[in-house]
Amino acid sequence: MGAGHSHGHGHTHGHGGTVTAAHRGRLLVALGITLLVLATEVVGSALTDSLALLADAGHMATDAAGIAMALLAVHIAGRPANERRTFGYARAEILAAVLNAVLLFGVGAFIFAEGISRLITPQHFDGGATIVFGLVGMVANTVSLLVLMRGQQESLNVRGAFLEVMADALGSLAVVVAAVLFLTTGWRQADAVASLLIGLLIVPRTWRLLREAVDVLLEAAPKDVDMAAVRHHIEGLKGVEGLHDLHAWTITSGMPVLSAHVVVSQEVLEEVGYERMLHDLQGCLGAHFDVEHCTFQLEPVGHAEHEARLCH
Repeated sequence: MGAGHSHGHGHTHGHGGTVTAAHRGRLLVALGITLLVLATEVVGSALTDSLALLADAGHMATDAAGIAMALLAVHIAGRPANERRTFGYARAEILAAVLNAVLLFGVGAFIFAEGISRLITPQHFDGGATIVFGLVGMVANTVSLLVLMRGQQESLNVRGAFLEVMADALGSLAVVVAAVLFLTTGWRQADAVASLLIGLLIVPRTWRLLREAVDVLLEAAPKDVDMAAVRHHIEGLKGVEGLHDLHAWTITSGMPVLSAHVVVSQEVLEEVGYERMLHDLQGCLGAHFDVEHCTFQLEPVGHAEHEARLCH
């Protein structure tokens, strides 16, 4: 039956909710806490004239927007696949992570600009009240960190939220330290320095988040999948004569995909059959690599050259 006999596919995947969807409740709790701290710090900044508090409030506003986008993306990603979008809308979560990073860069730029301005022209602020509002932010952000701790290892969106809240907690600490320095030494620039430190906390983590999200969009191999090791394991199976068109990429957080054309000797194919060969391939990857969805095309020796001639 020609080429039809030389093809087989194996799938090790059960489509369900995305990894981020499993942590929807944690994101909702973090969003509520973030909005509460945001409102508190805006009021605190107005009462104390502290730029550090305002900078932290601006970061909080971006965090709230980022978490809200993550939750919206979870909702969109839950829509079923169709003829046009065969993997569904799972990539919506990655797009949300990119937008989140862009917003964070904007906040960082604003904080740097205001911080430098106040470093040059220091302003008076109420140190005692600033300490109180900063401590409120530290406590609330610590609670959010504990809520998000588990999910940040599994989802880019949850990790983005976790990193933002971590920066917020450190930012609140910087606010408190700046206020203490002002009260004990009278150094007005402490507020501006704390603001610049908050900006420095934002940028590296944001860059890391953006880079990981862009890697997914560019369909780079998952960072925890060693392609050379995958190739070695497949080629080590009995009857495998060669391997080509090996690809691995990520649809969204926690959903890696792999496909490959596996050249198998005709004798082994006749001996064990296509189904057993596919089971062996799936078992090989399942035992050594965490790949959610695998597709294999089995080919007899010489089929790749036949395909190449047809293409030309």
